[in-house]
Amino acid sequence: MLIKRTAIVPMNLAAERVIVANASHTIGAAESFLHAYSPMMWKKLTIDRFVDLFRSTATEPEFLEGKNKVKLIAGLGNPGRAYADSRHNVGFRCINKFARNNGIEFSKHRSKARIGFGEVSGEGVILAKPQAYMNLSGESVAPLARYYKVELSDILIVYDDVDLPLGRIRIREKGGPAGHNGMKSIIRHLGSNEFPRIRVGIGPLENDSVDFYEETRTPDFVLGRFTPEEKTVVEEVMPRVAEAIYCILTEGISDAMNKYNAG
Repeated sequence: MLIKRTAIVPMNLAAERVIVANASHTIGAAESFLHAYSPMMWKKLTIDRFVDLFRSTATEPEFLEGKNKVKLIAGLGNPGRAYADSRHNVGFRCINKFARNNGIEFSKHRSKARIGFGEVSGEGVILAKPQAYMNLSGESVAPLARYYKVELSDILIVYDDVDLPLGRIRIREKGGPAGHNGMKSIIRHLGSNEFPRIRVGIGPLENDSVDFYEETRTPDFVLGRFTPEEKTVVEEVMPRVAEAIYCILTEGISDAMNKYNAG
């Protein structure tokens, strides 16, 4: 029996930007469906599957030996140079800063994520940057948590939040996704929302006149780059987020909340 194949028309960059912005709270299921079957996405997911297959048998770092538990810390973002400096990729940038501070390299690939291993103040730490698009983040975080037997309370997610002014940090022990599709995916795949997270504000500065509930919930805003004034604030907040992660590991989440939620 012959099966008729339908040609797939490649998307232009503008269309792809709209779809990738799914976590901006405005993109519907139809765009998500198209994105999942765009030629570029299909090719990338296929390559990722083969990379996982051949690298998954690699020997894990020695620090995992003899440890009953480890921490999994994931920063969220979109892969690729086109999105590297976007507001939506603050999670990636913060986790990169923490990795540099603690001499951790993202040298391995597993479960569609770039991962790095290290030890911080005696704690075994796995850092992860999911390489699926934002609204598929759970497809990386949940398999990693299961593979490394990480408890929910030992998972920490760092991600952007348009509801917070730029430069503000909010740490919570658990909670819902608050409209963030990356978090929706993680909660769905983990089957629980009872894990810690750090929200990093990417909204307008507090003295800005931009309407939080209209102009910030667009693909152009979340996938856009920071203004020169905003870049200064971002450069200041990334070290604070890295410090907050370290505080959670060494002093506990309650102390971290007291220190970093006040600002």
